[in-house]
Amino acid sequence: MSADLSQVAGSGAPAGPGDTPLGHTPLGEAPGGEAAAVQARHPLTWVPSLYLAMGLPNVLVGLVAAILYKNLGVSNEDIALYTSQMYLPWVLKPLWSPLLEPYRTKRWWVIAMQFLMMASIGAVAFCLPLDGFFRASLAFFWITGFASATQDIVADGVFMTTMNPREQARYAGVQGMCWNLGAVVASGLLVSLTGWLHGSLGWSWVQCWMAVMLGAAAMMGGFGLWHLRVLPTGAPSVVQGQDLASAMVSLRQSWVTLFQKPSIWMMLAVVFFYRFGEGFIEKFGPLFLLDPRSAGGLGLDNAALGHIYGSAGTIAFIAGAFLGGFIAAKMTLRRSFLLLAVALNLPHLTYYYLSHAMPTDLWWIGAVVAIEKFGFGMGSVGHMLYMMQQIAPGPFKMTHYAMATGVMALTRWTTGSVSGWLYAGLGQHYASFFGWVLVFSIPPIVLAWLAPFPVTVDREDQAAAAGGH
Repeated sequence: MSADLSQVAGSGAPAGPGDTPLGHTPLGEAPGGEAAAVQARHPLTWVPSLYLAMGLPNVLVGLVAAILYKNLGVSNEDIALYTSQMYLPWVLKPLWSPLLEPYRTKRWWVIAMQFLMMASIGAVAFCLPLDGFFRASLAFFWITGFASATQDIVADGVFMTTMNPREQARYAGVQGMCWNLGAVVASGLLVSLTGWLHGSLGWSWVQCWMAVMLGAAAMMGGFGLWHLRVLPTGAPSVVQGQDLASAMVSLRQSWVTLFQKPSIWMMLAVVFFYRFGEGFIEKFGPLFLLDPRSAGGLGLDNAALGHIYGSAGTIAFIAGAFLGGFIAAKMTLRRSFLLLAVALNLPHLTYYYLSHAMPTDLWWIGAVVAIEKFGFGMGSVGHMLYMMQQIAPGPFKMTHYAMATGVMALTRWTTGSVSGWLYAGLGQHYASFFGWVLVFSIPPIVLAWLAPFPVTVDREDQAAAAGGH
């Protein structure tokens, strides 16, 4: 569930350098004549499918891959270490995002990445019967991750440069809902389907996951075909058609201006640690639920995990996000930020409780997990708005926001990478592991209390930014 939640918070931000000013940009202005083949479409014909296509591969790489490897017998430590490395594309995406500007249109990049993900996810499926499936499938998951991170950059660019700020606020809720619907499909429906195929039809886990990965590949291909018909190009970059040197100059300026902002190091520390405790739960939460009781887990099957994470958990997350947006809009982010940080970190008590009480009732387990996801959704709003309103503002708004989300992804990479070592160092004891998660949840609250707010945000702008919740 810890997906890239910027879509939940929405974006009312103007475009940064490399984009023309916001507003309705005539599609025919894009070079190469590509826009001439795409008539202006109503946003509801492309915004939902665009963000579905963003949520699905993100969760597939970040969460579903861990469940796949668990079913195929990979150790928890290896799962945590190697699947966490697949967060690096989202960490590093600010490094190559300006390099996309001189070449092609945003629409071209979106569609190309969707067809590339169709191929790479399909390749994962065909790796699974091989003896060396772990390394081979990891390689294709890496390709999927880089393609997904690139799609995120250009898809947000299409959204922000096709619609004016008022339209962005109007469709921000559609953004968040559809991104999370993609997460439901990946972590809920697809995972539950593997459980049904394995339990009811007697398929091997390899056959189950081959079928599901091929289905996910077909979905990405379908998105690519649909967007060939309906996706607008987005505003052309001011360096489009120029050489790579122009993009590198823009990249260098964006980094220099980021670190010239007041209190930037403290703000980046707030962004990095805000979801620090959650990072450990994201990686080991599903492994704990799947592990047998003899190993200290709750012994759930894939079908139950899919229902809890993909259905109840996602509904709770969305409800929490709406409440968090409402609170931020009414109280302003400065006044509500500590409350939102507590809302995200305090529910980590739920996994500590589950690891000690070891309940057997599936409905009760689902309800407890839903509480944690509700708090995660509510608190994530503060995280996204802080990056948008305090770090992003300025002449490089879109690029600086991408850099801030890269720091957020760095948290996921760091916590995921060390979580396996922590679990092993504690004797593979889940109760002790989740006890340490509570300790790691204290610094985010302290930093939220100390967080600087150098940028003054108008209350109307605050309400518009949070309105998508």
